[in-house]
Amino acid sequence: MKNNTMRIMACVMILSLTATKFLNATPSTQIWNPSTDIQGVKSIHLGIDDYFSVSSNDTKPLAAPTDLGLTYGLFKNLEIGIDYFGCMVDPLFYNAKYGIVENEKMPFSIAVGGFNFGGTKDITDSNILYGVGAKNIGKIGRLSLGYYSGNDKVLINEVGTPAANGAIASFDKQVSDKVWAAIDYASGKSSYGTLSFGASYAFAPNTSVIFGYVIYNNQNLAGINNQFTTQLDINF
Repeated sequence: MKNNTMRIMACVMILSLTATKFLNATPSTQIWNPSTDIQGVKSIHLGIDDYFSVSSNDTKPLAAPTDLGLTYGLFKNLEIGIDYFGCMVDPLFYNAKYGIVENEKMPFSIAVGGFNFGGTKDITDSNILYGVGAKNIGKIGRLSLGYYSGNDKVLINEVGTPAANGAIASFDKQVSDKVWAAIDYASGKSSYGTLSFGASYAFAPNTSVIFGYVIYNNQNLAGINNQFTTQLDINF
Protein backbone atom coordinates (compact mmCIF):
# COMPACT_ATOMS: atom_id res chain seq x y z
CA MET A 1 0.00 0.00 0.00
CA LYS A 2 2.84 2.39 0.88
CA ASN A 3 4.58 1.78 -2.45
CA ASN A 4 1.34 2.40 -4.37
CA THR A 5 0.80 5.66 -2.48
CA MET A 6 4.31 6.81 -3.28
CA ARG A 7 3.80 6.01 -6.97
CA ILE A 8 0.55 7.99 -7.07
CA MET A 9 2.22 10.98 -5.37
CA ALA A 10 5.12 10.82 -7.82
CA CYS A 11 2.69 10.73 -10.75
CA VAL A 12 0.89 13.81 -9.45
CA MET A 13 4.19 15.69 -9.07
CA ILE A 14 5.32 14.78 -12.60
CA LEU A 15 1.99 15.85 -14.10
CA SER A 16 2.08 19.12 -12.18
CA LEU A 17 5.55 19.92 -13.48
CA THR A 18 4.88 18.94 -17.09
CA ALA A 19 1.39 20.39 -17.43
CA THR A 20 2.75 23.90 -17.84
CA LYS A 21 4.80 22.60 -20.76
CA PHE A 22 1.92 20.88 -22.53
CA LEU A 23 -1.15 23.01 -21.95
CA ASN A 24 -2.34 26.55 -22.37
CA ALA A 25 -5.15 28.42 -20.64
CA THR A 26 -7.10 29.08 -23.77
CA PRO A 27 -9.09 31.99 -25.10
CA SER A 28 -11.06 31.34 -28.32
CA THR A 29 -8.52 29.49 -30.46
CA GLN A 30 -7.79 27.63 -33.65
CA ILE A 31 -6.23 24.27 -32.71
CA TRP A 32 -3.46 25.85 -30.60
CA ASN A 33 -3.13 29.58 -31.29
CA PRO A 34 -5.56 32.33 -30.26
CA SER A 35 -7.97 33.35 -33.00
CA THR A 36 -9.63 36.71 -33.64
CA ASP A 37 -13.01 35.19 -32.69
CA ILE A 38 -14.76 36.69 -29.64
CA GLN A 39 -17.54 35.21 -27.53
CA GLY A 40 -20.83 37.08 -27.80
CA VAL A 41 -22.02 39.27 -24.93
CA LYS A 42 -23.22 37.13 -21.99
CA SER A 43 -22.46 33.91 -23.90
CA ILE A 44 -20.66 31.08 -22.10
CA HIS A 45 -18.26 28.69 -23.80
CA LEU A 46 -17.27 25.40 -22.16
CA GLY A 47 -14.16 23.67 -23.48
CA ILE A 48 -12.82 20.29 -22.42
CA ASP A 49 -9.38 19.73 -23.97
CA ASP A 50 -7.43 16.49 -23.70
CA TYR A 51 -3.86 15.91 -24.91
CA PHE A 52 -2.23 12.48 -25.05
CA SER A 53 0.53 10.64 -26.87
CA VAL A 54 0.96 7.05 -27.99
CA SER A 55 4.34 6.60 -26.29
CA SER A 56 5.93 7.49 -22.97
CA ASN A 57 9.07 7.05 -20.88
CA ASP A 58 10.38 8.25 -17.52
CA THR A 59 10.67 11.89 -18.61
CA LYS A 60 7.91 12.04 -21.23
CA PRO A 61 4.52 11.10 -19.77
CA LEU A 62 1.77 9.37 -21.71
CA ALA A 63 -0.87 11.97 -20.90
CA ALA A 64 -1.19 15.51 -19.60
CA PRO A 65 -4.00 16.78 -17.35
CA THR A 66 -7.38 17.59 -18.85
CA ASP A 67 -8.03 21.30 -19.39
CA LEU A 68 -11.54 22.33 -18.31
CA GLY A 69 -12.13 25.91 -19.45
CA LEU A 70 -14.91 28.51 -19.30
CA THR A 71 -14.93 31.61 -21.49
CA TYR A 72 -17.49 34.39 -21.02
CA GLY A 73 -18.48 37.29 -23.27
CA LEU A 74 -18.21 40.10 -20.72
CA PHE A 75 -18.82 43.09 -23.00
CA LYS A 76 -19.02 43.70 -26.72
CA ASN A 77 -15.63 42.71 -28.21
CA LEU A 78 -14.31 41.48 -24.83
CA GLU A 79 -14.10 37.94 -23.45
CA ILE A 80 -12.56 36.61 -20.24
CA GLY A 81 -11.79 33.04 -19.24
CA ILE A 82 -10.61 30.66 -16.57
CA ASP A 83 -9.13 27.17 -16.96
CA TYR A 84 -8.76 24.33 -14.49
CA PHE A 85 -5.98 21.80 -15.17
CA GLY A 86 -6.75 18.55 -13.39
CA CYS A 87 -4.10 16.93 -11.15
CA MET A 88 -2.07 20.13 -10.71
CA VAL A 89 -0.96 21.66 -7.40
CA ASP A 90 -1.84 25.16 -8.68
CA PRO A 91 -4.57 24.37 -11.25
CA LEU A 92 -6.15 27.74 -12.15
CA PHE A 93 -5.14 29.84 -15.16
CA TYR A 94 -6.72 33.00 -16.59
CA ASN A 95 -7.09 34.67 -19.98
CA ALA A 96 -8.71 37.68 -21.63
CA LYS A 97 -9.08 38.99 -25.17
CA TYR A 98 -10.35 42.11 -26.93
CA GLY A 99 -11.13 41.93 -30.62
CA ILE A 100 -12.90 43.57 -33.51
CA VAL A 101 -14.43 41.28 -36.13
CA GLU A 102 -14.12 41.94 -39.86
CA ASN A 103 -17.15 43.87 -41.16
CA GLU A 104 -18.25 46.39 -43.80
CA LYS A 105 -16.13 49.14 -42.24
CA MET A 106 -13.28 46.91 -41.09
CA PRO A 107 -11.42 45.02 -43.86
CA PHE A 108 -9.86 42.51 -41.43
CA SER A 109 -10.29 41.20 -37.88
CA ILE A 110 -7.89 42.05 -35.06
CA ALA A 111 -7.48 40.80 -31.49
CA VAL A 112 -5.13 41.46 -28.57
CA GLY A 113 -5.03 39.53 -25.33
CA GLY A 114 -3.20 37.33 -22.90
CA PHE A 115 -3.36 33.79 -21.54
CA ASN A 116 -1.57 31.35 -19.26
CA PHE A 117 -1.73 33.75 -16.33
CA GLY A 118 -0.99 31.34 -13.49
CA GLY A 119 -0.57 31.80 -9.75
CA THR A 120 2.90 30.40 -9.09
CA LYS A 121 5.67 32.87 -9.89
CA ASP A 122 8.06 31.78 -12.64
CA ILE A 123 6.49 28.30 -12.76
CA THR A 124 2.90 28.53 -13.99
CA ASP A 125 2.85 32.21 -15.03
CA SER A 126 3.82 32.03 -18.70
CA ASN A 127 1.86 35.31 -19.07
CA ILE A 128 1.67 35.19 -22.85
CA LEU A 129 0.58 38.45 -24.50
CA TYR A 130 -0.30 38.47 -28.19
CA GLY A 131 -1.71 40.40 -31.10
CA VAL A 132 -3.24 38.77 -34.17
CA GLY A 133 -4.96 39.88 -37.34
CA ALA A 134 -7.10 37.79 -39.69
CA LYS A 135 -8.51 38.16 -43.19
CA ASN A 136 -11.20 36.07 -44.92
CA ILE A 137 -10.06 35.29 -48.44
CA GLY A 138 -13.33 34.58 -50.22
CA LYS A 139 -14.10 30.87 -50.51
CA ILE A 140 -10.47 29.94 -49.86
CA GLY A 141 -10.60 30.39 -46.08
CA ARG A 142 -9.21 32.65 -43.36
CA LEU A 143 -5.54 33.56 -42.86
CA SER A 144 -4.30 34.79 -39.46
CA LEU A 145 -0.91 36.30 -38.58
CA GLY A 146 0.38 37.60 -35.26
CA TYR A 147 3.07 37.78 -32.59
CA TYR A 148 3.38 36.61 -28.98
CA SER A 149 5.64 37.35 -26.02
CA GLY A 150 5.70 35.77 -22.57
CA ASN A 151 7.60 35.28 -19.32
CA ASP A 152 11.19 34.47 -20.29
CA LYS A 153 11.73 32.61 -17.02
CA VAL A 154 9.04 30.06 -17.95
CA LEU A 155 9.21 29.95 -21.75
CA ILE A 156 12.73 28.58 -22.18
CA ASN A 157 14.51 26.09 -24.40
CA GLU A 158 16.17 22.84 -23.31
CA VAL A 159 19.28 24.57 -21.96
CA GLY A 160 17.35 27.17 -20.00
CA THR A 161 17.81 30.06 -22.44
CA PRO A 162 14.78 32.36 -22.82
CA ALA A 163 12.61 31.53 -25.82
CA ALA A 164 9.60 33.65 -24.96
CA ASN A 165 8.82 35.45 -28.24
CA GLY A 166 7.67 34.37 -31.66
CA ALA A 167 5.33 34.60 -34.60
CA ILE A 168 1.96 32.89 -34.88
CA ALA A 169 0.16 31.98 -38.09
CA SER A 170 -2.89 29.93 -38.95
CA PHE A 171 -5.23 29.05 -41.77
CA ASP A 172 -8.76 27.77 -41.20
CA LYS A 173 -11.78 27.03 -43.36
CA GLN A 174 -15.42 26.17 -42.81
CA VAL A 175 -15.59 23.15 -45.10
CA SER A 176 -19.34 22.55 -44.67
CA ASP A 177 -22.12 23.35 -42.21
CA LYS A 178 -20.72 20.75 -39.83
CA VAL A 179 -17.02 20.44 -40.70
CA TRP A 180 -14.26 22.98 -40.00
CA ALA A 181 -10.51 22.47 -40.50
CA ALA A 182 -7.39 24.39 -39.46
CA ILE A 183 -3.61 24.35 -39.39
CA ASP A 184 -1.63 26.68 -37.15
CA TYR A 185 1.96 27.41 -36.21
CA ALA A 186 3.78 29.15 -33.36
CA SER A 187 7.50 29.75 -33.81
CA GLY A 188 10.10 29.37 -31.08
CA LYS A 189 11.96 26.67 -29.15
CA SER A 190 9.96 26.84 -25.91
CA SER A 191 7.05 24.55 -25.12
CA TYR A 192 4.69 27.00 -26.84
CA GLY A 193 6.36 26.57 -30.26
CA THR A 194 4.30 24.08 -32.26
CA LEU A 195 2.78 23.05 -35.57
CA SER A 196 -0.82 21.88 -35.13
CA PHE A 197 -3.54 20.68 -37.46
CA GLY A 198 -6.98 19.15 -37.18
CA ALA A 199 -10.67 19.35 -37.94
CA SER A 200 -13.92 19.64 -36.03
CA TYR A 201 -17.37 18.17 -36.46
CA ALA A 202 -20.49 19.94 -35.19
CA PHE A 203 -22.98 17.55 -33.61
CA ALA A 204 -25.39 20.42 -32.98
CA PRO A 205 -25.41 24.20 -33.59
CA ASN A 206 -23.80 24.75 -30.17
CA THR A 207 -21.68 21.58 -29.80
CA SER A 208 -18.61 20.41 -31.70
CA VAL A 209 -15.46 18.38 -31.17
CA ILE A 210 -11.98 18.96 -32.60
CA PHE A 211 -9.65 16.08 -33.46
CA GLY A 212 -6.09 17.30 -33.90
CA TYR A 213 -2.39 16.66 -33.59
CA VAL A 214 0.29 18.89 -32.02
CA ILE A 215 3.96 18.70 -33.11
CA TYR A 216 6.44 20.53 -30.86
CA ASN A 217 9.20 22.51 -32.57
CA ASN A 218 11.74 21.51 -29.91
CA GLN A 219 11.74 17.77 -29.34
CA ASN A 220 14.61 18.09 -26.83
CA LEU A 221 12.52 19.66 -24.06
CA ALA A 222 12.05 17.45 -21.02
CA GLY A 223 8.49 16.16 -20.75
CA ILE A 224 7.65 16.93 -24.38
CA ASN A 225 5.90 14.40 -26.59
CA ASN A 226 3.93 15.21 -29.73
CA GLN A 227 0.28 15.03 -28.75
CA PHE A 228 -3.06 13.94 -30.13
CA THR A 229 -5.82 16.26 -28.93
CA THR A 230 -9.58 16.11 -28.63
CA GLN A 231 -11.35 19.36 -27.79
CA LEU A 232 -15.04 19.38 -26.92
CA ASP A 233 -16.67 22.81 -27.34
CA ILE A 234 -20.16 23.72 -26.07
CA ASN A 235 -21.74 27.18 -26.25
CA PHE A 236 -24.57 28.30 -23.98
